[in-house]
Amino acid sequence: MDKTEQAKKRAAFQAVDEVLSDRQVVGIGSGSTVVYAVERIAERVRSEDLKITCVPTSFQARELIINAGLQLSDISQHSNLDVAFDGADEVDSKLNAIKGGGGCHLQEKIVAHNAKLFIIVADFRKKSKFLCEQWKRGIPVEVLPLAYVPVMKHLKKLNGKPTLRKGVRKAGPVVTDNGNFVVDVDFGILEPDKLQTIDIAMHMIPGVIETGLFVGMADRAYFGMEDGSVVVI
Repeated sequence: MDKTEQAKKRAAFQAVDEVLSDRQVVGIGSGSTVVYAVERIAERVRSEDLKITCVPTSFQARELIINAGLQLSDISQHSNLDVAFDGADEVDSKLNAIKGGGGCHLQEKIVAHNAKLFIIVADFRKKSKFLCEQWKRGIPVEVLPLAYVPVMKHLKKLNGKPTLRKGVRKAGPVVTDNGNFVVDVDFGILEPDKLQTIDIAMHMIPGVIETGLFVGMADRAYFGMEDGSVVVI
């Protein structure tokens, strides 16, 4: 396991050990770091006989929960969650985050919004002073397919540079779990005081379903560092 994977695992394990307790309803996010969070949750469920109910944020998260032998539910049955664990593409000094590199940010945001605690687990590459300082792919925006052309036109009016995300080993655009397209919008480096304004402006465009800006949502972030430590903000 290389340093980055070790860092992800340390962050995820520490977060689960500090936050998880018996009889919780737990949101399970998407991405590579969450794999380790699920691994640790499953270990603790088996060794401590914990009663944990898991709510997924994507097809991937659902498969992780099932394969780990954890109890699966959904947001319609458990709309009040105790905690949600998720990764991030980048996190700034104020705990604002970009999510959606994997195209799952709509369901991730719904689960995070309904959790008493929203915990981000990530490695050292995701820790920044400002958003888009290291993450150079733009803000992921989930868009209704029939509206993507006018949406991109209006995103340009907000001084963004939108790009329709194309599939890898698939002809045409990426399609989310919800059947929508993803447009990645480059606004350059974003200082914290600009985020809410940009997020609201994007939400006001008809056809925009959700953005990958998670502004003021995270309660805590665990970063696995290169030197073997875990930084908690």
